[in-house]
Amino acid sequence: MTVKPQVRIVAIYVSVALLWVLFSDRLLLSLNFDERTLSLLHTLKGSLYVLVTGALLYWLIGRTVRRMDRLNHQLFSGNEQSLRALVSAMDVRHKETRDHSERVMRMTVALARRAGLDGDALRHVRFGALLHDIGKLALPDAVLIKPGPLTPEEITLMRTHTVLGRDLLMRTAFLRPAIDIPYAHHERWDGTGYPRGLRGEDIPLAARIFSVVDVWDALSFPRVYKPAWPEPEVIDYLRNAAGGQLDPSIVGLFLDHYDELKAIGLEQLQLD
Repeated sequence: MTVKPQVRIVAIYVSVALLWVLFSDRLLLSLNFDERTLSLLHTLKGSLYVLVTGALLYWLIGRTVRRMDRLNHQLFSGNEQSLRALVSAMDVRHKETRDHSERVMRMTVALARRAGLDGDALRHVRFGALLHDIGKLALPDAVLIKPGPLTPEEITLMRTHTVLGRDLLMRTAFLRPAIDIPYAHHERWDGTGYPRGLRGEDIPLAARIFSVVDVWDALSFPRVYKPAWPEPEVIDYLRNAAGGQLDPSIVGLFLDHYDELKAIGLEQLQLD
């Protein structure tokens, strides 16, 4: 039977307290001091008791917290590995380029760090970037991997993937804070994007960061509907899209660190 941490801590604390009271009182009584000295010794004993038990509680609680941190890390890692397997299968289904979702995730996290994000915000960016197209799981292959241009009806259907992605992530508590990228990565700086037509800084920062990386990736690698663009043309496109499609400050940050970010994105391919 597994003992709950709080039960174990209380049991240890109570046991130590009872043993302390029992043996310390007997020790003092056996010394045959006068009443004034005994009173002073009882005060010192009580103070020492507070210090000793405080240190004991600190150690017990710290040990439990460290154990819980390890278990949470294992759970987090397991969840992330499961999501990566799902996304890898999704990339294969969508006929995306090799390592697409992993690549844009690595680059987005690196760019987000340079934009000042850290801690929980960076973790949400990590999951959001990895799952940016999760809503496409609900779309038919005839639309997803169509080699030619989409019809207006197909474009309307394709654009529902942002709302579908938000709805899917909202079903899982630890993924809810990561919805900004799946939901808003097709918003445009000039307000002509979808699904909500957000403009400028009304677009969540995580989505603005990801959009720059996603556009670079979409142009730099072949897709079923187009070949890869030459790198100079990709860079020119990003510069021209700044202030229209993309946040100009994020485009500038991306280009300032371009070689470094590109290396981070391609590192897995180089290892393979």
